[in-house]
Amino acid sequence: MKTPIYVTQPVLPELDEFIPYLKEIWDNKILTNCGPLHQRLEQALCEYLGVPYISLFNNGTIALVTALQALGLEQGEVITTPYTFVATAHSIVWNKLTPVFVDIDPNTSNIDPEAVEAAITDKTVAILPVHCYGIPCAVDALQTIADQYQLKLIYDAAHAFGIKHQGRSILDYGDLSVISFHATKVFNTFEGGAIVSHGADMKQRIDQLRNFGIVNEATINDISLNGKLSEVHAALGLLQLKTIEDTLQSRQNIDQIYRAALENIDGIDCVSRPVLDKDNYSYFPIVITENYPLSRDELFEKLKAKNIFARKYFFPLMTELSIYQDFYTETPKAKKLSEQVLCLPMYPTLSIDECKYISNIIKDI
Repeated sequence: MKTPIYVTQPVLPELDEFIPYLKEIWDNKILTNCGPLHQRLEQALCEYLGVPYISLFNNGTIALVTALQALGLEQGEVITTPYTFVATAHSIVWNKLTPVFVDIDPNTSNIDPEAVEAAITDKTVAILPVHCYGIPCAVDALQTIADQYQLKLIYDAAHAFGIKHQGRSILDYGDLSVISFHATKVFNTFEGGAIVSHGADMKQRIDQLRNFGIVNEATINDISLNGKLSEVHAALGLLQLKTIEDTLQSRQNIDQIYRAALENIDGIDCVSRPVLDKDNYSYFPIVITENYPLSRDELFEKLKAKNIFARKYFFPLMTELSIYQDFYTETPKAKKLSEQVLCLPMYPTLSIDECKYISNIIKDI
């Protein structure tokens, strides 16, 4: 391929469609601080996602940090997965909490509820699972554990925009859910994120924490960060919502093309997706097992040599990073998956020919 194929490309509207939103911003001269477009996007997302309250943020990481702070977790241990992006673990440490990493269920890539329960101590204050690749966690089992041990349950739902499971939005589970609107995600606002909550009081607290802890002109109740989403970012979000269903349909089509092209290749396993009320097909991970002629890293380099940039997602594990060595635990299932997984290019404008070209390289080896 002369033109590189990257693991993802952002979905963007036609530039001409964006101009009227920019004109509105220029006319009203409100650029940030929860302006009219910000408020419209919060309302539109609540309606589309089927959630009661949502608070927009400038990125998903600040949203994660704020979610933990909003629940009043001042000290203690938070059980989480090592098979995730660094933002998950960073948000715990930023709150001066202790991350406790436990193993995953390799069939789902998600945290194993049995491992969670086995790791609970008198210092445990919360569980922070990740809906990896948009595949829902074992939400019922995790809620049962959280209720039994009186723990907070916060979902890193960065991959889970738009997913519906068991008749409701996946974002409606747990105490809080955090989503990302980064450029690489299914729904993007250039950069952004949000916290989904369940009550007006909690939304008010989150909104104050998002704005330095400011209550009013004379009162600041918390030491917190600036996490506000600008009007320009909110404008893009409003425009993106108009075509989100087309985006999801295109991703589903690509998922089906890959699965058909890669089936029956010895040593290549496509990570299966459960039957959901609504899926978003956020990633297309494959697992390269011992039966395949090349290792995962060798296949990665082979694709790169042909201008195809897949991603080892997630590698390395959090516990393999030097900055998290103090929190190291043995998680053999997560380690094995991290050494075998490869996410293939997945974005709505990826063509059928490009999908088949990538698949044929893998098949021909």
